[in-house]
Amino acid sequence: MKRNVISIVLGGGRGTRLFPLTYSRSKPAVPIAGKYRLVDIPISNCLNSGLNKILVLTQFNSASLNSHIKNSYHFDIFSKGFVDILAAEQNVENESWYQGTADAVRQSMKHLEKYDYDYILILSGDQLYQMDFKEMLDFHIENGGDVTIATIPVVAKDATGFGILKSDDDGNITSFYEKPDYDILESLKSEVSEENKHKGKEYLASMGIYIFTRTILKKMFEDGAGDDFGKDIIPNSIGKYKTLSYQYEGYWTDIGTIESFYEANLDLCQDLPQFNLFSSSPIYTRARMLPPSKINGSYVSKAVFGDGCIIMADKIENSVIGNRTRIDKGSTIVNSYVMGADFYQNTTEIVINDRSGRPNMGIGKYCYIEKAILDKNCYIGDNVKIIGGKHLPDGDYGTHSVQDGIVVVKKGAILPSGTHIG
Repeated sequence: MKRNVISIVLGGGRGTRLFPLTYSRSKPAVPIAGKYRLVDIPISNCLNSGLNKILVLTQFNSASLNSHIKNSYHFDIFSKGFVDILAAEQNVENESWYQGTADAVRQSMKHLEKYDYDYILILSGDQLYQMDFKEMLDFHIENGGDVTIATIPVVAKDATGFGILKSDDDGNITSFYEKPDYDILESLKSEVSEENKHKGKEYLASMGIYIFTRTILKKMFEDGAGDDFGKDIIPNSIGKYKTLSYQYEGYWTDIGTIESFYEANLDLCQDLPQFNLFSSSPIYTRARMLPPSKINGSYVSKAVFGDGCIIMADKIENSVIGNRTRIDKGSTIVNSYVMGADFYQNTTEIVINDRSGRPNMGIGKYCYIEKAILDKNCYIGDNVKIIGGKHLPDGDYGTHSVQDGIVVVKKGAILPSGTHIG
């Protein structure tokens, strides 16, 4: 079958629910799993599916995302593949920024005219999953779809947070409700596998992954179908175009909040994590050419380490440790994500800091850190205690914030020796 596809990864909005991780970066640029960025997930899924024409649409805090894309994805001169950035722009025809997910694609359509494609794959830049898009595309083509939505079965308590749809026995979507009220859920059950039905997963949630036939999407935009895929385009397509549900049975999570981000990272430390980093489908990212991590005298259990770390901690348990992390002797890290650093301090600077009592980059001596996220380039002094939990009120506290009991130390923050949080 002919598969001329162009993939568009949406760079996301302001990402307020992931603050402070999104204070100086867009959601897709947030580091995940110790060595990747969130945007690496949809791009890798595309490349592993044989789709190598990829555009990333950006608007807010896009500098770090642009840098990551530029430094990570290079194709040889004989390949037609690319991963390019399309930044939001004002021009004589349109002076406004993107007004929604669909508007972002609509404003970018003029840039797609130079490419040969029949189908557009729309992806979110802030989700964690592994999916073969070829199978979804085959389903779309074989069933004569105009629009195909990737869906995943969810339980009732999760259904109110998603766009929920109903489909008939042939996979045609008959209705769509954006974040429906709990009292109407009973009427929104769909046909799912016996295993999912047994688990109570009888509601089909949109994953925010769409395939459009090129001519159909162009016509929708010409007809003024709306600015957002979930709120406008998808509901308006039902009954007017052949709109299909493609059920996905694997692991998928939306990284929309600090809590979901924290849980997704710590799940990687389990014996059999839901997201398999060790599969035959690699996650691609920037090749940093860092040395291997060095661990000396530490008790380590259920931990994931990035590259180039220098670890002398007493104990690291159920934690993700990112690239270039330095943890000094006597320290304990439990149920936490330490993102690491963008660079190494030189030895002269370290000696000067030690003499003056200033913290060095990384985590100092005899610290205790539990239920926390430490953003990049943090300076944590000696004898610092950070203990997250539901006893802490949500809020922003200068060097750190608290959400759902999780302490998030901000990028580049300095916590002097003896600091106690929690």
